[in-house]
Amino acid sequence: MLDLSHKICQLIINRLDGDNINDLSYREKTYDLVRKGIGGFIIFGGNRDEVKEFIHSLQSISDIPLFIASDIERGSGQQFKGATHFPSLMAIAAAINQHESSHVPILEHYITSVAEEAIDIGINMPLIPVLDVNLNPDNPIICTRSFSDNPQTVSWFGRKYIEILQDAGLISCAKHFPGHGDTAIDSHISLPVISKSEEELMRSDLIPFKEAIRSGVGSIMMGHLSIPSIDSLPATLSNKIVTDLLRNQLGYTGLVMTDALNMSALIEFENVPAKCINAGNDIILHPTDPIKTADELKHAVDTGLVKENKIETAFKRVMQYKSDLKTFGQVNPDYEEHNNIAENLFSTSITLVSGKSDQPMTDLSKADLIYTGDDSKIDISVLKEHMPHAVHISQYTGPLSDKVIIALFTTVAAWQGSSGISEDDQKKIKQIINKAQNSIVIAFGSPYVLRYFKKAEMLIAAYDSSIYAQKAVFECFKNNKAFQGSLPVKINFF
Repeated sequence: MLDLSHKICQLIINRLDGDNINDLSYREKTYDLVRKGIGGFIIFGGNRDEVKEFIHSLQSISDIPLFIASDIERGSGQQFKGATHFPSLMAIAAAINQHESSHVPILEHYITSVAEEAIDIGINMPLIPVLDVNLNPDNPIICTRSFSDNPQTVSWFGRKYIEILQDAGLISCAKHFPGHGDTAIDSHISLPVISKSEEELMRSDLIPFKEAIRSGVGSIMMGHLSIPSIDSLPATLSNKIVTDLLRNQLGYTGLVMTDALNMSALIEFENVPAKCINAGNDIILHPTDPIKTADELKHAVDTGLVKENKIETAFKRVMQYKSDLKTFGQVNPDYEEHNNIAENLFSTSITLVSGKSDQPMTDLSKADLIYTGDDSKIDISVLKEHMPHAVHISQYTGPLSDKVIIALFTTVAAWQGSSGISEDDQKKIKQIINKAQNSIVIAFGSPYVLRYFKKAEMLIAAYDSSIYAQKAVFECFKNNKAFQGSLPVKINFF
């Protein structure tokens, strides 16, 4: 029988940096957390095989199976070297037509590939799918992480993910309840406010979560979101949202976890771990200090701030799911085949938003390339390989050739605060388009940035800033290949 302190530790999932696991001191600190009874880890970065070995060693010394979580929205390659980097979820929705019967097996094969790589590495709790309906084009943290701005589309893709992941023995995670898609604030930086009534949420943002619950999703992640129409407390800390809405009204009986507690959205609130448990969360995800968090929760119980039965309820639910965890490492993923699947999805996701695709761009070397974005963070080697006349917009002075390609690199990343381009760059690009004889604008990332440039001859959405998306675009150009993607969101042009 575990004592209270050990039960509290089981409710905590701590950060694990895969790039640090070769450091003996770091390994020992991690082993010590396991000995203290930590519930699991959320893993960021590292080498696929090294992480796999370390997870196995952690599981081997743990008396209770560990939850091993990871943000692998773009496949395990998003986190681990040597694994497959798949397109963003919005790109998946652009590549796959849910109403085309021949597309459904492609989607299922792809999700199965994601599951196989997770199992091979040792991940048993992939933090997917994202079920936020991206209703705000200026959303800095969801954007291409969402399938669509259409609740039914998000629901359909989400259900496919949940069914396949859980059939494989994994605990899927629907996030970020009750919906992070209609905000222009990154909750890593501050607390977003959702100015909707509960009825409005029911008609849009909550639709995919209701479908996820019907599909038997294993866990739901709360969003650090303020919804004043329901409660003055943020959703993560709100009994009205976690217990009354999610548990009682929507009937959810699975695991509920917080979003990462190292984020700044809840920085102004005191006793956050205690408030999370009182609200009805089962799992405290990614606290800044797991031992301090466990001590705070123990103190909260000792002082009556948290009733012990709250800990007991969460602990029993955690143990129920852990009792069903399968022994992993029994798969042998074909990483070469998965890479081919990814390349095909990147290729078929490329979307012609406006213009005609009957103008072959076979001699790209003679076209000017102007790009925006932080090239210290983005690998643009593919662009420069095909187009030697490449220059960052900040250094562009002219003159223009007959053709100009303008590449807009935007990234959706935590703590960044924006997924768009600056007003200054918008003005420069419009001037270039007005002067050019033939202009093509490509959005490598957020497709919403195309809304400013309707006068360009062609507008293309690639949904991703990776070299794989760049290769896919240039294959369309070089081979005069049809653009096969369909835009999953509405773009309102200025």
